[in-house]
Amino acid sequence: MSVLVYTENWDGKFKKLSYELVSYATALAKELGTSATALSIGNVDETELKSLGNYGASKIISVSDDRLANLVNSAYSKVIAQVAEKEEANVIVFSNNFGGKALAPGVSVKLKAGLVAGVTALPSSIEPFTVKKAVFTGKAFANVVVKSDKKVLSLARNSFGISETDNNAAIEIFTPELSDGDFRTNVKDVTKVMGKVLLMDAEIVVSGGRGMKGPENWGPIEELAELFGGATACSRPVSDEGWRPHTEHTGQTGKIIAPNLYIAAGISGAIQHVAGVSSSKCIVAINKDPDAPIFEVADYGIVGDAMKVLPQMVEAVKELKAEG
Repeated sequence: MSVLVYTENWDGKFKKLSYELVSYATALAKELGTSATALSIGNVDETELKSLGNYGASKIISVSDDRLANLVNSAYSKVIAQVAEKEEANVIVFSNNFGGKALAPGVSVKLKAGLVAGVTALPSSIEPFTVKKAVFTGKAFANVVVKSDKKVLSLARNSFGISETDNNAAIEIFTPELSDGDFRTNVKDVTKVMGKVLLMDAEIVVSGGRGMKGPENWGPIEELAELFGGATACSRPVSDEGWRPHTEHTGQTGKIIAPNLYIAAGISGAIQHVAGVSSSKCIVAINKDPDAPIFEVADYGIVGDAMKVLPQMVEAVKELKAEG
């Protein structure tokens, strides 16, 4: 019996997200009195695979097949299910990101396992197995009891701290049994945005709302995001007005993000917007209305005109960078 964690890689590299998952799986395995096994699918070199052991994985299983270069749900879910059965894993952990949302349901069906999406903590009870997840767009929590022998969990981003260990994990190569029928979906082309940080991957996001008064005033937001090595975002009214592209719209009907730092400039804080950013570790709000709802969820608040505050923040960051 073990805990299996699927660790997604990006062009052969793991990100903070993967290490958070392994840390969670390791802590969960400790509570269950077992060990955590990390699964990597794709071409990842040995040094990168070994890094998963630094976060607690006792074994790393590597699956490499040219046909698995791109995510194909049917093939990937079959591989994960085969590894889970081989390792006699009773719990399989995914991230609650796009990849996890695509794969976890298929794996749960193959293994006849109960599925809880978006868990935010370790189980509060092992018998019965009870985990907490956010509900009602993050305004409440539910304790979900899983009665099946096997369980599939997807972890909400930034809901568990990263814990490093000194662990020299063994790497094992696994060859899955796959047929051409598992690759009925054919990925013809993958277009990647180069030269900037993607919103979903950014650790720091600077976002603007209607308080910015127009697209011509977005300069300080873009400059601050660039200084931080982060990404820009916006509220839905801004994208609806055409001030910013819809790809930057965060909220319940846009992109759900969980950066380490989220700066909301001139955003009032409608429920739909807050639902998409509430998992951020730290929220800084800038609004000239002291009664704006955004201040209710912010860790830090600045009451002032974003048009005046942002340029001051840009200059302050520049000074800090100049000091080294």
